[in-house]
Amino acid sequence: MSRSSPQPEAVNSMFARIARRYDFANRLLSCGIDLWWRRCLVVKVRDYAPSDVLDLATGSGDVAFALARSLGKEAKIIGMDFCQPMLDEALVKQSSAGLGRFDNVSFSQGDGLDLPLPDASLDAVTISFGLRNMADRDRALREMRRVLRPGGKLWVLEFSQPHAWFRPLYFFYLRHFLPRLAGFATGDRAAYVYLNETIEQFPDRFALEAEILSAGFCEVTSAGMTFGIVALHEASV
Repeated sequence: MSRSSPQPEAVNSMFARIARRYDFANRLLSCGIDLWWRRCLVVKVRDYAPSDVLDLATGSGDVAFALARSLGKEAKIIGMDFCQPMLDEALVKQSSAGLGRFDNVSFSQGDGLDLPLPDASLDAVTISFGLRNMADRDRALREMRRVLRPGGKLWVLEFSQPHAWFRPLYFFYLRHFLPRLAGFATGDRAAYVYLNETIEQFPDRFALEAEILSAGFCEVTSAGMTFGIVALHEASV
């Protein structure tokens, strides 16, 4: 693990601190575009029509709930995260939705580096904006591959590196405006200084394609979105 790798205890503590304001901060900092990014992921998964799905690093459950709405009650969705306060927010949403609304969604605490799931037990794994917070990306990707059945699919929605012409403006926003806005939204500016640093250090989509292939996946494709600042990767077992 490199010196700059995220430290699990620090990451867990950070997300625990911002859990209650996490959704509001996402909408504010992305001007609502994060909803479209997640929607693009859900549409891809819907077209594949899996029966058993793991939404890893589920956070407050936005993708898990969107998958449940899109795939229908026949599909079983597991939302997993290692930060319990984030899962608590997801459970509040589930309760607020009413009895039976999302009874095909379950939430559980779990470590992405050691998934508490059997080999070849899932049709699909999704992870949105969580891979860059893993202390060991290769190990996390290999765990995702382990729990997928032959023919299963992985989708990774993650920040990437922007187009060259947009890079100076984007990094200026990340370094100077994002922490201030996040401090207003969550009361925890330091958490978003960390997130800014992880975004800047994360590989571009082609380098991440190579990492996914190295972890044992095949047929990896990716698509950049919003001037390249986000990429959606799809890979098969």
